[in-house]
Amino acid sequence: RNFYYITILRDPVSRYLSEWRHVQRGATWKASLHVCDGRSPTTEELPSCYTGDDWSGCSLQEFMDCPYNLANNRQVRMLSDLSLVGCYNLSVMPEEQRNKVLLDSAKENLKRMAFFGLTEFQRKTQYLFEKTFNMNFISPFTQYNSTRASSVEIDEQTQQRIEALNFLDMELYDYAKDLFLQRYQYMRQKEHQEARRKRQEQRKILRAKQAHLKEQGENSSSTDYIGNVERW
Repeated sequence: RNFYYITILRDPVSRYLSEWRHVQRGATWKASLHVCDGRSPTTEELPSCYTGDDWSGCSLQEFMDCPYNLANNRQVRMLSDLSLVGCYNLSVMPEEQRNKVLLDSAKENLKRMAFFGLTEFQRKTQYLFEKTFNMNFISPFTQYNSTRASSVEIDEQTQQRIEALNFLDMELYDYAKDLFLQRYQYMRQKEHQEARRKRQEQRKILRAKQAHLKEQGENSSSTDYIGNVERW
């Protein structure tokens, strides 16, 4: 079988706020084993942000203040090869080096995927998916801008704090957006070139048919004239 890896990225601030609202309603990631190099992280490597059964009702400030919150830079972490940095063991290498390795790995894995899309560009995502896999969806994608994250009003300082907490995701998203739009433009140009080639081919076939019909008409006129001469 051929397996294709695909993913959808989202604006890091919107994604972060969406996860906070999800956790605030009682969602947990307890079922996630976070297995890396054959083992799950220890509680020392990955402490919990809360002590109870869940973190329901937590404020955005509490959510941002937890230094172990896996919501921070989640997209980079989930797309990168964690074994390159010793998984969840933060003592393997300096933080700056670790961040660079994770970001480079995430970019490389994203680039090598068969397909990726962006939540903020639903129609373009649908178009690229259909062209990539030569298949069509039954109905067009709809761009929903009214989400739980969009309903959260934050001030400029909070916005900057979230961007700082997700600085790796911010850089990854900028890279992904640029690559995504390049692929979209390339596919559109390719589609236009193919359509132009088909039109030229159709015109060529039409001219050939017209020339053939004209030749048949001339031959028919000549045959009729010779036949009449013989009768005369």
